[in-house]
Amino acid sequence: MSVLVAGIGNVFLGDDGFGVEVVRRLQGAAVPDGVDVADYGIRGIHLAFELLEGRYSTLVLVDAVPLGRAPGTVAVLDASRRAGDAPGTVDAHAMSPDVVLGALRGLGGTIDRVLVVGCQPQVLEEVLGLSEPVRAAVEEAVPLVVELARTEAAGAAVRAAARPQRRGDATGPPGPSHETTAARPEAAHGDRRPGPRRRQR
Repeated sequence: MSVLVAGIGNVFLGDDGFGVEVVRRLQGAAVPDGVDVADYGIRGIHLAFELLEGRYSTLVLVDAVPLGRAPGTVAVLDASRRAGDAPGTVDAHAMSPDVVLGALRGLGGTIDRVLVVGCQPQVLEEVLGLSEPVRAAVEEAVPLVVELARTEAAGAAVRAAARPQRRGDATGPPGPSHETTAARPEAAHGDRRPGPRRRQR
């Protein structure tokens, strides 16, 4: 596998469930080959251990993030540089892109590319369900994530094929790819019930 699409967030905090809802829709869609889709909720440590296995060259996080724009705005952020930062304090009961990457670094792991499909939330309170603008943003985000994952999977395959092979290794580790809009997303999340829903392709 080359690309992991991970929906993160807390469905009990209103629009913080954006990523979880997008991934739920993706599990009924035609996902490209070489792409895994999973709902990780707030289980940042679990996701970090998944990445530690080294099966993925690209992580696409889908999350509600503060963009400083109108509620429902969707943007693709490149957080790859954050994956190489020094590890900091990790709250195992919280979930955000920084928590995931901090946990991964703390475990001694890394990943080549980290992209965040983020949506500006309107409501981050203890309520079930998304606000109207964020619910509409889910419809926009689903095809965006599919196309992004397809592009990243194709790029990873090309890089792997072009990389010199080492003895005993069918493919070398993938290298860096193109960049999208650079940003450093940060979002705070609360608690939610566990239970990934994972689909292998």
